[in-house]
Amino acid sequence: MRAFDQCPVCGGELVEKEVEKLLKGGVHTAVLKVRADVCLKCGERLYAMETVKRFEQIRRKLEKQEVAEFQPIGQTFRVGEI
Repeated sequence: MRAFDQCPVCGGELVEKEVEKLLKGGVHTAVLKVRADVCLKCGERLYAMETVKRFEQIRRKLEKQEVAEFQPIGQTFRVGEI
């Protein structure tokens, strides 16, 4: 059962979709595929409470650099001013 029948931001229609979520913690970033209710009008995403709790766990691991269980997918680089 959904917490909202319509988007709490704009009142638009919500549909359940699989979305990609980026989580940042310290110098690390994780990419996850999760289910969310997405507003067709404004794009707002609403996540289940269990999903939000998992986000918090992953962020803490990223901040502590406890990333051994995560699969590396590349590197990120900072480029100075152009």
